[in-house]
Amino acid sequence: MQIAAFHSAWVVDEAAPTGIGAIRRLFPWWSLTKTVLAVAALRLVEAGKLELDAPRPDKRYSLRQLLLHRAGVPNYGRLAAYHEAVARGDDAWPRERLLEAVNAEQLDFEPGTHWNYSNTGYLFVRDAIEEAAGLPLGKALHEFVLAPLNLSSVRLATKRGDFEELFWPELRNYDPGWVYHGCLFGTPVDAAKLLHGVFHGNLLPHSSIETMFARSTILDEAVPDRPWTKLSYALGLMAGSMGDVGRAWGHSGGGPHSANAVYHFPDLDRRVTVATFAHTQAEGPAELEARSIAERTQES
Repeated sequence: MQIAAFHSAWVVDEAAPTGIGAIRRLFPWWSLTKTVLAVAALRLVEAGKLELDAPRPDKRYSLRQLLLHRAGVPNYGRLAAYHEAVARGDDAWPRERLLEAVNAEQLDFEPGTHWNYSNTGYLFVRDAIEEAAGLPLGKALHEFVLAPLNLSSVRLATKRGDFEELFWPELRNYDPGWVYHGCLFGTPVDAAKLLHGVFHGNLLPHSSIETMFARSTILDEAVPDRPWTKLSYALGLMAGSMGDVGRAWGHSGGGPHSANAVYHFPDLDRRVTVATFAHTQAEGPAELEARSIAERTQES
C-alpha cells in the first residue's frame, strides 16, 4: 500500500487557518463538492427557487431524496466500463452515454425506502441548481457559496487544462468531466474555511443547518480501517462520531491517486475544522489524520 503524504489545514475557533504541507497549493476536492452542492441547494430553497420535498419534474423522487442518496437513482460508480475508461485516460463520456450505461431511469428502489450512494443522483442535483439559479454550475456555486465565504482559490474544473495547476502531477491530465456532478478544486485552507464558515453560521441560518441533519440515514455503528464509531449520511454530509473527539460533520472524497477528508468537530472544547489531502486513493488514512489533528489542536 502506498504511504500517504498529508497536506492538512485547520481552523480553530476564530483563529486564522494554519496547517502542514502544501496547504496553499491546489488539490481536487472530489466528493467534498457534494457538500457545496447541498449548501447551494439550501440557499436556493431559502430564496424560494427550489423545493426540498416536491417531486422533481416528471420524477418520483424529491431533491431531498437526491441529496440524502435515498432517491433510488443507480450509481455510475458501479460500472466496470466507467473505471476502465478512466484508467485508460479516455475523454469523459457524453452525458447521454453515461445515463444510458447506468440505466438511470430504472430506479434501484422506491424513493425513500432505502439508501444507496449515487454520484448519478448528484448529477441531477446539479441540474436542479443550474435550472433554479439560471446559471452554469461554476457561476452558481461561486455566487451562492464560494464568494460569500471568500474562498478565492476554489473553481469548478470543466476541462483537462483546469487541472494543470494541481499539486500532484499524476492528476494534471485527468478529465474532470468524469465527475458528472462537478469537481471543485482549491486549497486545503479554503476547504477548512468552507465547513468552518458553514457551521459557524456565516452562510446558512440555523434552520437550514438543522435541515441538513433532518432525516439522516444511519449507516454503520463502526467502519473497519476508518475512525468512525457511528456513521450517518445527512444532506450532502457524512455525519457521525469518531470516538473521543465526538461528532464529525463533513465529507470524504477519493479519485485517481488522491483522497481527502474535510470535517468539522463541534463537540471539542475548541471547535475545529480540518481538511486533509492524501496521496492515496483510500479515504481511511485521510480521515484518521483529520481526527488526529483535531485531537492535537486541543492540547495547547
